Amino acid sequence: MEIKVAVAKTTRYAMEFCGDTCDIAERPQGGLSLILADGQGHGLSAHHTSSLVVNKAVSLIGDGTRDGAVARAVHDYLYAVKDKKVSCTLTVVSADLDTQTMVISRNSNCPVIIKTDEYTCVYDESVNPIGVHHHTKPVMYEVPMEEGMVIISYTDGIQSAGRKTNGKTADFKKILAIAEHSRAEDAEFIADSIMAYALKLDENKAGDDMTVVVMGVCGSNDAAVKIRKVNVNFPL
Repeated sequence: MEIKVAVAKTTRYAMEFCGDTCDIAERPQGGLSLILADGQGHGLSAHHTSSLVVNKAVSLIGDGTRDGAVARAVHDYLYAVKDKKVSCTLTVVSADLDTQTMVISRNSNCPVIIKTDEYTCVYDESVNPIGVHHHTKPVMYEVPMEEGMVIISYTDGIQSAGRKTNGKTADFKKILAIAEHSRAEDAEFIADSIMAYALKLDENKAGDDMTVVVMGVCGSNDAAVKIRKVNVNFPL
């Protein structure tokens, strides 16, 4: 199998710094983790918070810490460093080759969508962000890894798109339809389509920082030499 990851991200209109941070970490026992954080507020302070959270999570995952423990440790770290005054959402999506499962750790007000050839599932239980409440822990999900699986998450800039322009927020059914009519190989298309939909609602002036992350599990790669690739577009 082959894992495809796509990220689409934009900053709140007229802001220089994005309060969302996303990164990818290789797992010591094989696989990848996709980490997404949204810091409280906007601009540079939110950017510093989300970067702090993601960098800590990447370090812990690289040390072999399990995903649930990663979320708890990052919460404790932010709680101490920011004196329990700053919150941050955190979602970690992992393709764990050691267990052959997809593991999702979620401390976010935004859902995680899992789509396979047989079913579509939305994880949107209420859960606290990290950094403020002392006994915060993540909501954990673990499902068998299978070909054709797509996992999607995003930050609340996507969820609230349209609020400032027409008083209405994004229609979740339209986001779900994009996922249901796409394949695992279309990870980049899915991320770009959800982002385009949100920006259209905001009339191309994003009302908040927006990030969409997608992980797809594709079929076998029969190439004689298996080459891992990362492509990044970073507009300045």
